Amino acid sequence: MKITISEEAANWYQTEMNIASGNYVRFFVRYGGCSTVQSGFSLGVSSEEPVDLGVCSEKNGITFYIEEKDLWYFDQHDLNVDFNKKHSEPVFDYKK
Repeated sequence: MKITISEEAANWYQTEMNIASGNYVRFFVRYGGCSTVQSGFSLGVSSEEPVDLGVCSEKNGITFYIEEKDLWYFDQHDLNVDFNKKHSEPVFDYKK
């Protein structure tokens, strides 16, 4: 699997989470919410260094990643993070 981050989404995370080049953004599984890949689960986002890196992508000097223990959630889908201008927020899309 791979992670793709649009320039607009990376800029949003950088601004909203006060993240600088050299920092990390983690996507993790959390119980509850809704998703098109796993019923009853959704993605959470935090700024922390990896413990057991599963997959990562870099944009604007920021490493966006998922830990190995959370890869099951994606069911072999790639994670595409884009930006919804109308709602001014990132959106997740999963593609096989």
